[in-house]
Amino acid sequence: METLSYETVIDAPLQKVWDILWNPETYSEWTKYFGAGSVMKSDWKVGGKTYFLNAHGEGMVSTIDSLDEPNQIVFKHLGMVDKEGNEDTQSKEVMEWNGSFEKYFLIDFGGKTKLHAEVQVEKQWQDHMNTGFTKGLMVVKSLAEGVSFGSV
Repeated sequence: METLSYETVIDAPLQKVWDILWNPETYSEWTKYFGAGSVMKSDWKVGGKTYFLNAHGEGMVSTIDSLDEPNQIVFKHLGMVDKEGNEDTQSKEVMEWNGSFEKYFLIDFGGKTKLHAEVQVEKQWQDHMNTGFTKGLMVVKSLAEGVSFGSV
């Protein structure tokens, strides 16, 4: 398992950056590089259920391990969800990465926000994550700063 980290400084307050990360309208904007039509559905409870799904309803089932809005959130990935909504948290494939973390830290940086993200992934997903986070965080930054964002 590899731990990848990404960081950017955004000229906007913490709460604005947080809202752009997790509001449904803007979430699908910055996560489109992981998969078009991405959505996140969460009960926003530590130990509850959070789903990261693609346009077909497939994706991951996770839980919030730690939450301190708007400073940090840590997701623990539990398994996969298929098109029919069935959760797989026990297969051999899932058990290889079950329990991996995805972490977001927002730090007040003199009126700006330092956004730091970390994700644990299997080596074969490293390029996909690098592309998704690099381009996705550029979208978060442009949305938060109110800057027009061309195609990337």
